[in-house]
Amino acid sequence: MNNKKNFNYLLSDLTKLKGVGNKISNLLKKKKINTIFDLLWKLPKSYTDRGISSKIKDLRISELQTVNVVPYKYNFPRIRNLPNKVLCKDETGNLDCIFFNSYEGYIRKILPIGKEVAISGKIGHFKNRYQIINPQYVSENSSLIEAKHNQYSLTEGITEKMYNKIIKQVIKDLPKLDEWHSKEILENFNNISWYDSINELHKPENIGKYNSSFYQRLAFDEIFSSYLVHSEVRKKIKKIKKKEKILDYVKQDYLISKLDFKLTKDQLKVLNEINKDLSSNQKMFRLLQGDVGSGKTIIALISALNVINSGFQVAVMAPTEILAKQHFNLAKKILGSFLKIELLSSKSEYKEKKRILNNLSSHKINLIFGTHSIFQKRVEFKNLGLIIIDEQHKFGVNQRKMLSDKGGVDCDVLLMSATPIPRTLTMTIYGDMDLSIIREKPNERKDIQTYTKLESKINDIIKFIKKEIRLGNQVFWVCPIIERSKKINHTSAIAKFEFLKKIFPKKVALLHGKTNQDEKDLILNNFLKRNYDILVSTTIIEVGIDFPNANIIIIEDANKFGLSQLHQLRGRVGRGKKQSSCILMFKSTLTENAKKRLKILKESNDGFKISEEDMKLRGYGDILGFKQSGIKTFKLADPILNENLFNLAEKEIKRIENNNEDISRFKTLMKLYDQADIINDIA
Repeated sequence: MNNKKNFNYLLSDLTKLKGVGNKISNLLKKKKINTIFDLLWKLPKSYTDRGISSKIKDLRISELQTVNVVPYKYNFPRIRNLPNKVLCKDETGNLDCIFFNSYEGYIRKILPIGKEVAISGKIGHFKNRYQIINPQYVSENSSLIEAKHNQYSLTEGITEKMYNKIIKQVIKDLPKLDEWHSKEILENFNNISWYDSINELHKPENIGKYNSSFYQRLAFDEIFSSYLVHSEVRKKIKKIKKKEKILDYVKQDYLISKLDFKLTKDQLKVLNEINKDLSSNQKMFRLLQGDVGSGKTIIALISALNVINSGFQVAVMAPTEILAKQHFNLAKKILGSFLKIELLSSKSEYKEKKRILNNLSSHKINLIFGTHSIFQKRVEFKNLGLIIIDEQHKFGVNQRKMLSDKGGVDCDVLLMSATPIPRTLTMTIYGDMDLSIIREKPNERKDIQTYTKLESKINDIIKFIKKEIRLGNQVFWVCPIIERSKKINHTSAIAKFEFLKKIFPKKVALLHGKTNQDEKDLILNNFLKRNYDILVSTTIIEVGIDFPNANIIIIEDANKFGLSQLHQLRGRVGRGKKQSSCILMFKSTLTENAKKRLKILKESNDGFKISEEDMKLRGYGDILGFKQSGIKTFKLADPILNENLFNLAEKEIKRIENNNEDISRFKTLMKLYDQADIINDIA
């Protein structure tokens, strides 16, 4: 087989395998195993050693064991639904083999009377006799029963024997692919090939050998393929030649001088990076990453002004209408005297929508805000020059590329993220984009004071809140669940709302995931207008809505949240110039791990540092926004355990890019591991 045929075999449908029909294929697909290649990453969790044969008197109930016996009597009842039974013995005792749904002829063939056979299966005990129900293996020679037998976490309907048979078939037919790595890279893994690595990976004695050459090589392949795809997307975007935007720095500096705060060094540095992209002939595809409250929005608005002053339109997409409206109001306040700004909302009247769409297509609007609806087919721009996207859309690489294409050749793209991501993950998630980071907080922003408080001290918290409300401040009260649960002992939002409204009548609102969108917008608007003093909610308030008058947040059962999520929730306050507080409530019993998490949060307001610590404590799959985002999780690689491999992959990608190397040798690697439509045209 040539390399292309080998490649096609690995990406074939499961039904290509012997013994795999539509029924088994559909069961495997429930476990996200869609191709033969996917089967390779379903690793054994443990193994059973069937090579050791026991005597009947030494059998252990509920364990998988192998025993040599002699069948001496058949018991085939004539009553339907009763099982068939074969009585067996050795010199130490008796054992019954029980068969459900097996024919007499088959049983007589595999268990002939008076002939010694080896039987392997789970040992049971019934009426003082050992038994094996539906033996997994029966053989005339115990040496023919495979000694070590892998055990997997399987979906219902697929037996271990069946799955082992499928895996053995795949490993037996595994193609020897041409090597894609350089000699220098292979030296890091003792020169082991992909083929040999896969074979080693599935040997029972290698379960859990994460530091072995074969495991490390395969983890590196996974990381490196992800980096390669992003690198290719970056190159494709850089090849697009766009019209250079002529920036008016006099107008930019005039706007900055009129702000009632001073931009930080980080903000000025990032603005300079964006301006370089805008004024170049290469398309901007940039991520602006900054901690909560670091001042990303103002940089985005100044960038929008620069693009508009060069003759283009700008579209800003937010995840919710209330956030789009908040951005719109800020833009009107800062840029309203310079530009024609509009908000496209689903709540707008038909005539109003029609007017906005007409004005947009005739370039009577410079800057438009909205949700994803501003990129529907019916929305036409006259000369779109910049798309600014809020992070909460959590676009994957393909979606980002499609959005970039939709804007047209001359349209730059700026994605904003308020979720600090550990460095090892940045290239994995956003490697297709150039990166700008704002770490520094504005000078007028005060660090949020964070306290921990036992749930039993609720009266102290109520006293503190009453004082804050008298001073004209507002409070967020966050609970982990909506309603009381018999299964988990967590404080519910509804119960807390009922409790608080008795103490603060007509001053408490309730918000959670079951609240419909219109009602949610109404509640948030009323809270923004200070019609309520306290907003009780679940974690849905963590989206970047700005309530400058809310300076207290109380988080119930804080030990049940990850560090990154607690930090994001804490970021809902401290948006104004007042001193803000975050109170982390917990029940009396805290694990050592929970104590560590709360201690880190109390000691730091740095989201980047917190996300690194969170990843170490909880694993990368639980980092806020990662699991929920649809971003692919690795099958073998781990950013904590394999940080050295991430660094090696980054170094190798930079070397390849700097030397402008031909990457055609990596085509198989990329298509196998990423199967991304974006690279299907790479020859």
